[in-house]
Order: sequence, then structure tokens, then C-alpha cells
Amino acid sequence: MRFAGRVFKVGKYWAIEVPILSVVTQGHTKKEAYEMIADAIESLVNKEGFKVEVFPQKGDYFEIGSSDLAALSAFLLRRQRMKRGLTLAEVAKRLGAKSHNTYARYEQGKSIPTIEKLNQLLSALSPDIDFVLMESHQH
Repeated sequence: MRFAGRVFKVGKYWAIEVPILSVVTQGHTKKEAYEMIADAIESLVNKEGFKVEVFPQKGDYFEIGSSDLAALSAFLLRRQRMKRGLTLAEVAKRLGAKSHNTYARYEQGKSIPTIEKLNQLLSALSPDIDFVLMESHQH
């Protein structure tokens, strides 16, 4: 699983963002911007040994990924919930769960959701937004 981002020149700096994670930073060079976005996400995930890999693509497009899918999907869910100002209990209620632990285990990285479950979780967090999967070639 990878998340799309874009890097672009703003004045003398390179701005860089991964919109689905709401993470934005900048660097003096494009290479430094890639390093900064990886560092920012790793710091926000705050898990021992968690590493982000950046996959530059054509133009202003790039992708980030990690071999730790549990931590990466947990971070995605947490960021989406925080962006919407929801509590764990509110998300659990939207899912029809009796306990917020049902949802929390995904957000804590204790379980990795299947595609079907990830769709269900994201729909509960953001019923008005479609999340789009796309194919990407590994480099």
C-alpha cells in the first residue's frame, strides 16, 4: 500500500505533501523535501523502527510506503478521524459497533484491515468522500 503525494516549487523552496495523511513540509531541494516528508511521517507515527520509503515518480507526483502496513494503515485512520474531529466512540457508533475497541484495534495497528474493511472504516470516518485506488509500477 502506498499513498500519493506531490512536490512542487514555491519560491526558493520545494513544498511537499501527502494529502490523504494531511502531512505537509518543505525542503531547500527536491531531494531534501523527500527526506523531510519521510521524517515528518515517521515522527508522527512515532513507532520504534517505523520507516517510510519515498518513491519519486514523473513530474510533481511521488508515493510513500512502508513495510509496516499495520502502522501505516493505523496512521491513516487516526489522521482521517482527527481531521474530522471524531472520537473513537463516535466512529464505533457509525460502524454500528457496541465497543470503541472494535475500531480502536485498527487505529492502534493491532489489526491490518482488508480492503473491504478499510473501505468500511474510511466510509464511517468520511461518508462524503470517495477514496480512489490506483495502479502504480514499483521502481
